[in-house]
Amino acid sequence: MSSLIKGTAILTLGLFLSKVLGVIYIIPFYSMVGADNIGLYQYAYIPYNLMLALAISGAPIAFSKFTAKYNSLGDYETGRRLLRSGLLTMMVTGIVSFLALYLLAEPLARVTISEDERIYSVNDIADAIRWVSFALIVVPFMSLWRGFFQGYNYMMPTAVSQLIEQIVRIIFLLGGAFAVIYLFDGTPKTAIQFAVLSAAVGALGGLVTLYYFWRKKKPEYNHLLATSVESYDVRLRDMYREILLYAVPVIFLGIANPLFQFVDLMTFNRAMAAGNNIMETDLLGILNLTAHKLVMIPVMLATGFSMALIPLITKHFTRNEHLQVTKTLDQSFQLILFLTLPAVIGMTMLSDELYHVFYKVSDIGSEILAHYLPVAILFAAFPVTASILQGINKQKWIIINLLIGLGLKALLNTPLIMWFETDGAIVATIIGYVVAITMNMIVISKTMNYRSKMVFRRILLILILNAVMAFAVYFAMNGLDYIIGMDNKFLSMIRIILIGGVGAIVYGYLSLKTGLAQKLLGARITRITRRFGF
Repeated sequence: MSSLIKGTAILTLGLFLSKVLGVIYIIPFYSMVGADNIGLYQYAYIPYNLMLALAISGAPIAFSKFTAKYNSLGDYETGRRLLRSGLLTMMVTGIVSFLALYLLAEPLARVTISEDERIYSVNDIADAIRWVSFALIVVPFMSLWRGFFQGYNYMMPTAVSQLIEQIVRIIFLLGGAFAVIYLFDGTPKTAIQFAVLSAAVGALGGLVTLYYFWRKKKPEYNHLLATSVESYDVRLRDMYREILLYAVPVIFLGIANPLFQFVDLMTFNRAMAAGNNIMETDLLGILNLTAHKLVMIPVMLATGFSMALIPLITKHFTRNEHLQVTKTLDQSFQLILFLTLPAVIGMTMLSDELYHVFYKVSDIGSEILAHYLPVAILFAAFPVTASILQGINKQKWIIINLLIGLGLKALLNTPLIMWFETDGAIVATIIGYVVAITMNMIVISKTMNYRSKMVFRRILLILILNAVMAFAVYFAMNGLDYIIGMDNKFLSMIRIILIGGVGAIVYGYLSLKTGLAQKLLGARITRITRRFGF
């Protein structure tokens, strides 16, 4: 289990820092381009994310599974052969995807907005899509290389390259936007179109980082290659067939969230108009960009888990170590809820302060954020359950279950938005994800004959601890209202720190006192806590 903890910790740390930077940069960027223009950013990135997933075709996770499988059999030659071929393939798919998105920019823009759109024009959206499409040339190549390292259970290159990619992207984005607006007297919309190019520049930074790790680890990998057992001599055609078998479900795993957002992108504005709801504010921009960025912070743990789970479960499943698979499932379900739920509850209760600090005082923005945040638990659960299906060779169910959930989202989205506006889109997302996750769990339960009363008891304990924490946070908020208000961003930040600190202390103390933290986080945390009397 230490492999899971270590791999997840490395990936989660990298993802955490990357996500934090990905939220923090919005503060100065939002200030530069303004609330009326920030939504244009997400009109470009949602189609880009979908096309990126198709370009990568699930390659990183599928490749890590493929490499882990043959490495566990002592055959290092097969994985190296596929690396050489796969990098070339990713270059081709990246260029094709770039051309497709670039050429489809205007048709996508026309489908996205309604005829009486007041905020953005077709050309505004199309230009932003064209600029972001350049990243597709680089990212697929880089992503497959990450998958190779993950197949060796070496997560550091992925974590560090993601962090460097984000840092380079943000520096270019903020620097470019500042130059356009303040040095060249350009418009905020021009700044946004220039800023989306940062995805390509950041990817180049990530690629250089991966090359550094490759030079560092190449002698070790060459030694393993020299001591490899006789190769299974799998033909490239057969390897790609096997990769495709792994990759197609991972495509859906990777684009699950963008697909749900894409449904909103295609239906939201028209549904609002059909329901005679006047949009004086870009509500879709709040839902799919400003609020969504904060909602995805608790989800980062699930992303780290899903990337670390697949090669680990694949290894145990290939060796018929079913007890180890079951233990991995037990720990995964508990840890994901143990760490995600308190973050969601705390952020929901502090939604006013969070939206103020990152953006501005906005009753609409903080209300959408508060209603949207609980969905983060579902966003976290789906990739974990889907990764488990991938690890136990039940890939087709990822596709089937997600398509059913997505179909429900598409079917219910328009009427729910007409009736409940933004809350309708959130409810449709909840219904779609709940159905998909439930079906994933049914398949896992039947395939592995998985039943665990212990996990049920632990989840019940986690819920009780979070309820106590929520009460403590509620009383802390009410008490602090008499001392510190929300007159400016600094005071709102102080409120977040103080109230969040109360929640963290209460939850941490109860987790340690009940022994739950020690059981879930392993021997290392137990050695540390014993020094403090827990």
